[in-house]
Amino acid sequence: MSFGTPLALLGLLVVPLLIVMLAIGERRRRAQSAAFGTPALLAASLPMPRKTRRLMPFALALVALTTLIVGVARPRATLSVPDRSATVVLALDTSRSMAATDVKPSRLAAALTSARAFLDVAPKDFAVGIVTFSTSASVALDPTTDRDAARAALEQIRLGSGTALGDAVDRSVAAARSGLSPLQPLPADAPPATVVLLSDGEQTSGTRTPRAAAGQAKKLGVPVNTVALGTSDAVVEVPLKNGLKERVTVSPDARTLEEIARVTGGRFTAAPTAERLEEIYRDLGGRLGKKREEREITAGFAGVGVVLLLIASGLSVAWTRRPL
Repeated sequence: MSFGTPLALLGLLVVPLLIVMLAIGERRRRAQSAAFGTPALLAASLPMPRKTRRLMPFALALVALTTLIVGVARPRATLSVPDRSATVVLALDTSRSMAATDVKPSRLAAALTSARAFLDVAPKDFAVGIVTFSTSASVALDPTTDRDAARAALEQIRLGSGTALGDAVDRSVAAARSGLSPLQPLPADAPPATVVLLSDGEQTSGTRTPRAAAGQAKKLGVPVNTVALGTSDAVVEVPLKNGLKERVTVSPDARTLEEIARVTGGRFTAAPTAERLEEIYRDLGGRLGKKREEREITAGFAGVGVVLLLIASGLSVAWTRRPL
């Protein structure tokens, strides 16, 4: 927390002074009472609740005064606030391994279902683009706020073969920064851009390494959130030239995906089931609709201080028949 007028906090020095004055007043009250009777008799005739009722309103008033002084100092805090203008690119792996059925009904079908769920929860003003990648990466849909176009693009996605993970990061970052030159960082006043990349395997094709692509995304200010889809023991059947088929284990390359997220400032998550994948996409849709922003919270402190002061005054009148 920071303060717009920190010198106003010097007013807090009044609080301990008032506490000292209260202690002195209580000491005088006890001395005067002792002069007119024995302590034991006074303790019997003046029960403890009476003292509590006398002091509690004063204590609440001190808390109210402290809160109001802090409010005068114009406190500022970093809050999570709605961000209705942003660009999100969904990068979907369409390699042959996405046919694996360890994620029901299949990895690709679960990915498409979850992408549709993301479209349902993402703020309507978000521009959403779609990139698909197998042996190469291509833009299936340029960023747009047209959700019907996005759903139609998802319906056209089909399986490929290899996994060009690095190329996918490059192409997704370029799509998220539409209209900017390849080396131009996002302007400070530009809407934020981010990538949500889902993959189920390690890189097997492409011209760009995932590490190099992640480094470039970091320089350009585009975080890449990564999702590792599937389990480590899933298999797919790969057709051979002689008409036979080979069973190949297809495990997600969680280490590479985690590194991409870490380097770019994104978030990595694992999705071993369709339910978990949909949960991740829905969470991302809601979280990407927020941004961290420093805001002044003077009104909150002022409101709490006034409420406490009114409560203290009301208790004082009710219990001691006099205002504070």
